[in-house]
Amino acid sequence: MSRTGHAAVAGLVAAVVAVGLLFGAPTLARADVAPERVETSGYLRIMTRPDFQGGNSRLGFWNLYGRLLNEGPWVTLGLRLNILPRDPVTREAWTSVVARIEGGSIANVDPRMGRLDALALNQLYVQAGNVLLEDVTWQVGTLEYYLGDLSLYDLRVAQIFFETVGASARWQTPRVDLVVGAGDSGYALRGDRYSTVFTVGGLARVRLGGQLELGLGGQLGVEPEVEGNRFAPHATPEVDYEDWLRGEVAERWLDAHPGEAQNFPHPVATSSASWKLIGYLGFGKLGALRWNNLYTSVERLHPEGFTSELVDGQGFDLYVKELTDERFRLLVGDEAHFTLVPGRLELLWGGLVGVHWDGDNRIAPGDHNRRYASTVLRLQLQVGERAALLAETSLAHEQSTEGNRYRRYGDSVFQSSGGISDARGLEFGDTAERTTWQGKAGWVLAPLGAGVFSRPALRLLYGVQHSSQTNAFGNSFVESLDQSNLFGSPDQHWHHVLAVEAEAWF
Repeated sequence: MSRTGHAAVAGLVAAVVAVGLLFGAPTLARADVAPERVETSGYLRIMTRPDFQGGNSRLGFWNLYGRLLNEGPWVTLGLRLNILPRDPVTREAWTSVVARIEGGSIANVDPRMGRLDALALNQLYVQAGNVLLEDVTWQVGTLEYYLGDLSLYDLRVAQIFFETVGASARWQTPRVDLVVGAGDSGYALRGDRYSTVFTVGGLARVRLGGQLELGLGGQLGVEPEVEGNRFAPHATPEVDYEDWLRGEVAERWLDAHPGEAQNFPHPVATSSASWKLIGYLGFGKLGALRWNNLYTSVERLHPEGFTSELVDGQGFDLYVKELTDERFRLLVGDEAHFTLVPGRLELLWGGLVGVHWDGDNRIAPGDHNRRYASTVLRLQLQVGERAALLAETSLAHEQSTEGNRYRRYGDSVFQSSGGISDARGLEFGDTAERTTWQGKAGWVLAPLGAGVFSRPALRLLYGVQHSSQTNAFGNSFVESLDQSNLFGSPDQHWHHVLAVEAEAWF
């Protein structure tokens, strides 16, 4: 393992030990500590999915086709230390420390083999309630708030402050939930190229009569101009977008200005901004409909910092704020929970629509120029007190809005949307669309009894997928059509997986 790998492991071990001491020390220091002062919660997902078609044990590429059989292993451990326990009757002051460790690797289940550097201390904050203001909770540390999630997709559409560390205030009553906060998202967005991204926002949820809920929220991120800071936002003049995609900006400039590398355009200091708006509508308790959640979000993504090119051994940094500041994303997701036969048959039905567009990129396909729509339907039939039959189906259509992105066949001719061969690679495939269907069925054992959300759940499932794209699942196939490819390019539109898995909340 490299020094960086050792450092990551050592750092995570230190974080885990620190959290353990934080929550365990009060118990060790005093024999009369009340058990309810320390609370634990968590989640785990573990599986084995032998894949005889050369895949990576997942039925498809991503959760657009439903989370079931498309997700890998995961483990979450949540810890709460109630330093001054909350008393909802007296409304006295209270305070807690909360931590959450999670990651996507478990020994013998994925290539990382459960290494500690696959885990992270994703949440750590201190809360204090009924201090200065009654029914208000103050929070300092990581800030993450959301109005609910789509369980079929394992997706939180209406979410704010996911990248932010700072302070917030939350006012809660039986009918109203109001959050305002501010902080810094620079480390999450920039990593070791840190630059301050001041973030401010909030959300509100109103409950009307137990059958209707409404929610609205948003956030704004601003990365200020700081002259002299090479990680702050800058723009390199005279950069052609296509040359940047191909990694040829510096090469082209030097061709036009031979011997003038020292005069390569200098970056110009500027500022960056991003924003997000979210909405929520919930209703239910209407006949067979237990509850329906409708979420939406629209956001302007934060621009990138800089990329680098190497020409004849000399490096050139390209500041690309002006090339990446018009990326937008619209998401709409809905999920409904029905009880068709009480205690016997339940139905979950969800849908997701996404539109991504990039005002700077009008020449190449990618994640920022696409549209997609999906629906997932799950039925669970209880056949005994602790056993059930599960069946799920999904249909998804994806479309690239800037040229061909998908390959229908392994040996299909690469052509641009204009019908001209594009051997240099702005377009990858021979079609701009991909349509994928999945079906899953099998047995579920639920020790705690009936219910589509009853956990732990032990499942034996068979999954099948058909996609218009060949090999539309994670794999190790060689995709080159070069004559030196010794492995060939098999065409597979069908994919089958047999899974034994367990999922638990605690």
